[in-house]
Order: sequence, then structure tokens, then C-alpha cells
Amino acid sequence: MAARNQAPVHHQQQRGVPLPTAKQKEAAGVDIRNRKALEDIGNLNNLRIADGKQITRPITRCFGAQLLANAQAAGNKKHVVIPAAEAVKKKAMVRRSKPIEVITISPDTKERAKQEKRCSSASASKKKANSLSSVLTARSKIACGIRDIDAEDEENELAMAEYVEDLYKFYKQNEDSCCARDYMISQTEINPKMRSILVDWLIEVHHKFELMPETLYLTVFIIDRYLSVESVLRKELQLVGVGAMLIACKYEEIWAPEVNDFICIADRAYTREQILKMEKLILNKLDWSLTYPTSYVFILRFLKAANSDKEMENMAFFFAELALMHYAMMVYRPSMVAAAAVYAARCTLRKTPLWNKTLEYHTGFSESQLNGCVKLMVSTHSSLPESKLTVIYRKYSKEEKGGVALKSPATKFLEDLK
Repeated sequence: MAARNQAPVHHQQQRGVPLPTAKQKEAAGVDIRNRKALEDIGNLNNLRIADGKQITRPITRCFGAQLLANAQAAGNKKHVVIPAAEAVKKKAMVRRSKPIEVITISPDTKERAKQEKRCSSASASKKKANSLSSVLTARSKIACGIRDIDAEDEENELAMAEYVEDLYKFYKQNEDSCCARDYMISQTEINPKMRSILVDWLIEVHHKFELMPETLYLTVFIIDRYLSVESVLRKELQLVGVGAMLIACKYEEIWAPEVNDFICIADRAYTREQILKMEKLILNKLDWSLTYPTSYVFILRFLKAANSDKEMENMAFFFAELALMHYAMMVYRPSMVAAAAVYAARCTLRKTPLWNKTLEYHTGFSESQLNGCVKLMVSTHSSLPESKLTVIYRKYSKEEKGGVALKSPATKFLEDLK
């Protein structure tokens, strides 16, 4: 045995063939083990039959049972070596002997009827379970001529009819703390006209990107909040607008535009690094607080209280976007701007009555309180055709918006009311 083991080595040395190193031996061993592992993974078993043929295919239950049946039919003349043959045989016999049982599960109609009755009674009791205070409040509203605008949405869970009034009370309590202060005094290089140009351009960008309405209002609100705490150079004002819209898109949109889209829309005036840096600056200055009750939040509720149609909605949003563009409207709270937009829309469309108890209750403003803001909106509408900033005018002159911008302003109508 020793001679046999040493002969190949002596032969290789004579022919000048280098001996295999330790790494090569280890690699050869790994290769053999890999082959073995691959055979195991492939579930291949060598089935030797008497005539010397080999079958190398996966052994399934059906195939194993077929081989056993063939061997038994041949009278066991051919010797078959099958790994785990007994286990396969038992599984095959069990599979053959045990008939397939079909179990039909019939629904218990009585139990189901009881359950449905229980659920319906629970839901009915839930609907009827109104507190005494809510009942008294509803009765007092009816007595004062205030319409219940949430009565039709009791079944709609998304309308939040149970606590929507409390939600808007919370908005009105916190809107003063979120409003931006008069910041143009502290700004040295920008003025209200530059801000109007920026907002006019952002409204066009918003329209081209087909973004949600909430995104536009939040963008302008972020700009005003940032400019109220940070001085900005004239060349960086558009960059602030781009950064604010990028933040608002990420906050409101499902599919937000990418940074490259804003680079292109800004005519490559700013690089990617500049936009992202401005985004971080804005977020840090605002302490990452972006949940603001904008005028859009209030105008939806007030239009519902006004029992508005599509034309009135377009008209009210037309005045609300005009308010976004003009810096003079910043002295008014978002809720007052929204209420004034609804009132100006009703004046322009000659709706009667212009204001009622329902609108006064839900907006929290009377007609006399809205006069100053409404006059400013109507005067802006009358001077809009001659203005150089025509994005809003063109947007609401289209048929899809009902052409509400083309309607005659309510300047004379308001004078006749006095």
C-alpha cells in the first residue's frame, strides 16, 4: 500500500510536474463537497436496475409508487435499489388505501341570523346613543335658524361628523399662533411686489405639475413663515420658493416631484445642492413644524355651510388664490380670508341671501366684520385684467374653471348694499 501511495509522487517528480499545494488540495476537497451538495439539493437518487441502467431524476411520490408497482408486477425478478423505499411504499399505500373524503360545511343559518341581528342592534343602539348636550345643542341650532350641515354625513366615517366642529374650533384657536407677522420691514432686499411675482410663478408651477390644492396654500404659508424669521437676498427669493414647494409636495403629495423637476422648472438657476441646502434651512428655522391651518382648510368647511355649487366653489377659490398673491392680505387670519372669499363669491354671483345664520355660526364672522377683507378682494379682482401678473386670471378664465374670472367684479354691488 505504501508503494502504491508513493509511486505517483515519484512519477510526477521525474516528469517535472509540480506537486499540489495545500490550497489546491483544499480547493479540490471543496469542489468534491460542492458536487455532493448539488446532488443532494437536486434531490437526485441513483436507481440501479438489474439490467445496469441508471435512473437519475427526482423521486416524487407518484414516481416512487410507479417504480414499486412495476417491480411488483415483474414478480420481483429485477432487483431495485431505492433509497427510503419503505417510506415511499408506505406513503403510496396510504395514498391508495385512504379514500378522499369531501367534507361539506353547511352554514348555520340560525347562528348567522343571530349574529346579524346582534350587529344590527349594536349599530342601531350606537346611532341612537346621543348625549344630552348634543341633543340640546342641535335643538338650539334649529331654534336659531342654523342648518345642520353634517346631518347627511353621519354614515360617512371620512366626514368625521361626530367631532368635526371641535376640530375646527381647535383650528381657530391655534391659527393666530401660526400666522406669519409683518416681515417686510425687516427685509432689506425684497419687497411685496417681488413676493407677488414669486407667488404668481409658483401658482403656474403648481398648475403645470398638477399638484393638490393643499400643496399651494402650504407652500405660500411656509414662505411667509420663513421670511418672517430670516432675512433673504433678492437672488435667493426664488430658491426659497422652490425649497418651500419641495417641502409642501413631500408633505401633501402621494407622488411628489423630484428635485430634478424643480431644477428644470427654475431654468437651471439653482443646483441640486443649493435646493437641498435651502430645504434643510427652512425646516430647521420652522422647527420641522408644518401642520398649519391654512385658508384652504377653512374654505372647504365654509363652502359646505354655504350649500355651494361648482360655480361658487370656483369663484371662492379664485378669490382665495388672489389673497395668496397679495401681501396686504397677510394682516387677516386664514379663517377670515376663507370667509371673505366665500362672501365675495356670493356677492359676485348675486346669491341671496348673501349671509345667513348658518354661515355666521360656522365661520364665526358677521357681514360687518368681513367688509374690509371683502373690499380688498373685490378691488383686486377689478384690477386683475390690467395687471402684469396674469396667471390666476388665465387659470380661472378657462372653461374647466367655469370662466369665473371673466365675471364682472362686485364693486358696484357692494356700494349699492351700503
